[in-house]
Amino acid sequence: MNTSEATLADKELGLGWHPKRVLLILLIFSIVMMFAAFTSGYIVRRDEGNWREFDLPMSLLFNSIVIALSSAAMQFAYYSAKHDEIKRANLGLLLTIVLGVVFLFGQLHSWSDLVAGHTFFGGADANPSGSFVYVLMGVHAFHLITGLIFVGVVLKRSLKYQVHSRAMLSIGNATLYWHFLGGLWLYLYLFLLLNH
Repeated sequence: MNTSEATLADKELGLGWHPKRVLLILLIFSIVMMFAAFTSGYIVRRDEGNWREFDLPMSLLFNSIVIALSSAAMQFAYYSAKHDEIKRANLGLLLTIVLGVVFLFGQLHSWSDLVAGHTFFGGADANPSGSFVYVLMGVHAFHLITGLIFVGVVLKRSLKYQVHSRAMLSIGNATLYWHFLGGLWLYLYLFLLLNH
């Protein structure tokens, strides 16, 4: 889509937003509603009894720091692209991807810590408290994988000099989505700390 088409699409919406931005915001809203349902279900089920208390793995704190750092790297990439510092933008995008992958491997490590602590997802030894933790972490990890793909596409565009101060839509959307995923994880981590 060229610049005149993008401007026309913005005017047709009457919002001053590109249609892709509106779709992203709708996606984010639907994810918020899904996790609101999960966390509400967690609280309701906990109050019904048969709820096993367990300590959260310390690796979740490490993962929270990693996701916060990845968000900072993404913001660095956005800022760099906005100022036509393409090499720095590429570095920030690459660093975001690396930290995102580290976060995912950290989540796998956290799952193994949970299993070592006899907290299981399903089966005869499972308790709803552990199952909820696995679901929250797993669904977030799925969305983080989609975020990594999104950032990877933006990096590919940036390497072709298609991301710069006059073409910020793709990196702007990726930044918004990545910050959302980071904020969502921090919310989930705090929720689990306060309610496990």
